[in-house]
Amino acid sequence: MKAELIELSAMDGKEVYEMILEIGLGENGFTNPFPMNSFEEFVQSLPRFVEKAGGINLPDQYVPQTIYWLYVDGRPVAFGKLRHYLNEKLLEYGGHIGYIVRPCERGKGFGTLFLQKLLEAAKAKQISEVLLTCDEDNVRSRRVIESNNGQLNEITNGICKYWIKN
Repeated sequence: MKAELIELSAMDGKEVYEMILEIGLGENGFTNPFPMNSFEEFVQSLPRFVEKAGGINLPDQYVPQTIYWLYVDGRPVAFGKLRHYLNEKLLEYGGHIGYIVRPCERGKGFGTLFLQKLLEAAKAKQISEVLLTCDEDNVRSRRVIESNNGQLNEITNGICKYWIKN
C-alpha cells in the first residue's frame, strides 16, 4: 500500500471532486467548505483555498489553513484541514486539525494513518503542541486521536479536547 499526503492545489481534478461529493456537507463537527453543485465550481474554488493556506485575503476570525488529501494507491480516501495557529474560537472547538475519511473507505485504518501524516505536516510547520477536538460520542475519532498519542485534556459541553505533543 502506498499512502501519500497531498496538499490541495489549483490543479486538483475529478477524483478529488468525486470524494468531496461522497463526503457531502460533513458530519460529526467536520464541515465540507467546497461547492458541490458542479465540477466547474469546485475547480473555480481551488485557488481561493490556496490563498487561504498562505494567509491571503482571510475573512475576519479566520486563520491560515492548509487542506490535504490522503491518497492511497493513487486514489483520494480522506480530506483534512491543518490550521497553522489557533484563535480563541478554535481553542474551544476545531483545534489545529480536522479530518474526514470518505464513507466507502472507513474502517480500514485510514483515519489513523491520515492523522499521523497530518501531525508530520504540523511538525514541519513547527507546531509543537497540536489540539484536536471531537464530539464526545464520536468513538471512532476518539480512537484515532488516542492511537496517535492524543491526551484527553477535558470534556466540555460534549466536546473532547485532546492535545498531542509533536
